[in-house]
Amino acid sequence: MRETAVSGTTTLPAPSGPYLDKGLLPADFFAYEELLSDGEREQLESVREFLRTQVAPIVDDYWARAEFPFQLVEGFGRLGLMDWADPDSPESRPSNLLAGFLALELAHVDASVATFAGVHTGLAMGTILTCGSDEQKRRWLPAMSRFEKIGAFGLTEPHGGSDVAGGLQTTARRDGDTWILDGAKRWIGNATFADLVVIWARDVETRHVLGFVVEKDTPGFTATKIENKMALRIVQNADIVLDGCRVPEANRLQNAHSFKDTAKILRQTRSGVAWQAVGVMFAAYEIALQYTKEREQFGRPIGGFQLVQDLLVKMLGNATASCGMMTRLAQLQDAGVFRDEQSALAKAYCTVRMRENVGWARELLAGNGILLDYKVGRFVADAEAIYSYEGTREIQTLIVGRAVTGGLSAFVR
Repeated sequence: MRETAVSGTTTLPAPSGPYLDKGLLPADFFAYEELLSDGEREQLESVREFLRTQVAPIVDDYWARAEFPFQLVEGFGRLGLMDWADPDSPESRPSNLLAGFLALELAHVDASVATFAGVHTGLAMGTILTCGSDEQKRRWLPAMSRFEKIGAFGLTEPHGGSDVAGGLQTTARRDGDTWILDGAKRWIGNATFADLVVIWARDVETRHVLGFVVEKDTPGFTATKIENKMALRIVQNADIVLDGCRVPEANRLQNAHSFKDTAKILRQTRSGVAWQAVGVMFAAYEIALQYTKEREQFGRPIGGFQLVQDLLVKMLGNATASCGMMTRLAQLQDAGVFRDEQSALAKAYCTVRMRENVGWARELLAGNGILLDYKVGRFVADAEAIYSYEGTREIQTLIVGRAVTGGLSAFVR
């Protein structure tokens, strides 16, 4: 750790500046990364190296072809990101700040790869960790933590999105020691190749929302890839059909009893999406910054023009403010005191700022901004998906609005 400056009783990293410190991202202007411990920064750097050498060189090609680079999965397993999730592992759970910076780093290279990892580790594994019994955790999590079995999360439906809490149509009917699932899911990432898919369905008798783990090749379960996407093209989103799909009682998540349990998962993963938005902002700024230093017009680099610098500073401000918000949210999470509305505000704010940044980056690259060769176009397109998934800006706004007005709900009933 670098030398520190002391202010009152709080010890903070010395603000030596990311443009002087080797290893910090250029967009980390306030050096937030230095709040991580030395061990955490070492783990972040190992992920950064993997992304730099194994992921970055191939993502444009796979994005253009809308295919998934399966050869990367084994590498993710070797990184040990989720070793702590193995119930028999002696490792302690990493801080939420480290988890946030890992999500940022993934999205900083490619939002599709970040989404793949987020669905597997946050949504699928997170559900089993939160809602599974001890036996279920031991049955599934060790292989998932090593990325030997991949997970997916089935909540969104073809005719429902923001109203999923009350409008869930997929049903579950008890039949002896099995449950029969009927319905459909849409936009389910990883589902075309996942070994385990968490499916949320409504019990026809109690009307409660329950969680089930549907394993690969279960009769009555089909997943069909959604084609012609303009965003997150590497992510293999699927339409799922459940037609008399029989799932054993042993695969019903024993601690999932209502949509409130589903919401616990979403509260955690929503902050992960906000971290992804920060990663995209960082990438857009850094690509634009480098381009404006090299691109010449009227006999000099365009980075020397006032209007260009204005956009660069606006982009840096967005990234810095968003990273600061997410750093504080991670601290609240680590303290166990963060609330739904804080996660909602982070997702809403950061994704709006992300949209601004990618737009300004494309503007600074002019015509080159729409070429995949210059990467900004990929981030522009992928930002549209991040802006919408895990709850739209409008829904997050109403969650925060209800909180700040003392419970006055503006949701449609």
